[in-house]
Amino acid sequence: MKIVLAYNLKPISTRSWDDTYAEWDDVETVEAVRDALAIDHEVVLMEANVEVEGRIAQAAPDLVFNMAEGLHGARREAQLPALLERLDLPFTGSSSRTLALGLDKAATKRVLRQHGVPTPDGTVIDKLDQACELTSFPLIVKPLYEGSSKGIWVESVVSTPADLRRQVQCVLERYKQPALVEAFLPGREFTVALLGNGEQVAVLPMVEICFEALHRKAAPIYSYEAKWLWDTPALPLDLFQCPADIDVSLAERLAALCRRAFGALECRDWCRIDVRLDACGEPAILEMNPLPGILPHADSHSCFPRAAAQAGMTYADLIRRVVALACERYGL
Repeated sequence: MKIVLAYNLKPISTRSWDDTYAEWDDVETVEAVRDALAIDHEVVLMEANVEVEGRIAQAAPDLVFNMAEGLHGARREAQLPALLERLDLPFTGSSSRTLALGLDKAATKRVLRQHGVPTPDGTVIDKLDQACELTSFPLIVKPLYEGSSKGIWVESVVSTPADLRRQVQCVLERYKQPALVEAFLPGREFTVALLGNGEQVAVLPMVEICFEALHRKAAPIYSYEAKWLWDTPALPLDLFQCPADIDVSLAERLAALCRRAFGALECRDWCRIDVRLDACGEPAILEMNPLPGILPHADSHSCFPRAAAQAGMTYADLIRRVVALACERYGL
């Protein structure tokens, strides 16, 4: 088959704290996916920029491997899938509708709650004065339309009205979007990778985020600092345990919950789901990632490839499996 590999390439920045393009992929990831696809297929690399429609039509692929995060706006991850749907071109991963929902944290919560899937209580704030209405602490403040830990800093967990106003103001001014303020769950955190469709969704070995590896004064969250600044190949943190050290009962509950969330959001082929336990040990969905990150190197601590490796899959196996799932859906 001819496969177009569609992506957005992360520009090189000398400012470590600049999270503008945190969701986009680096050259090493694009090349690793290309090499995996090239084992079986003809591959055309294509950056998903403003010229992508004409270039895809000219390439006439049998399938598009979608890694594109989109250019601008709250529905940016849905931009390329919406185009491919209009052109009636098959592509890997979830639909434009699912990707639009997945990047909107409030919309994701509404869908999950409609399906009886637990998720922390949350309030959308688009004016600073609304923060005064919240009085139950601790809380966590996030941008409404971001992924890859963008806008989630060590200071995002707040315990006072003054801290809450500060973080809400930061989100409103820096990210030019509403803030989602959620109840902060104090328990353990896991990320769960899923592969498949319909009734055949496989749950890969679960990853636990081990916050004991962070500085003792750091908030126990997978913040932007923890994900992109503190944990580096040169100075790695022992942040992850895979498979997670949990009993069979909790593992089964997490797997069932994530399968329900996968179905509720109508995910396709793959998704990574972040889950946290509340004070009573009950799990709730934090985030849905239907366009998961797949950094290729083991020292990059990318959770989906790590879970796949624990399941006995190489990086190339993972990429080829996603292609096979998409081909099966489309009857290719």
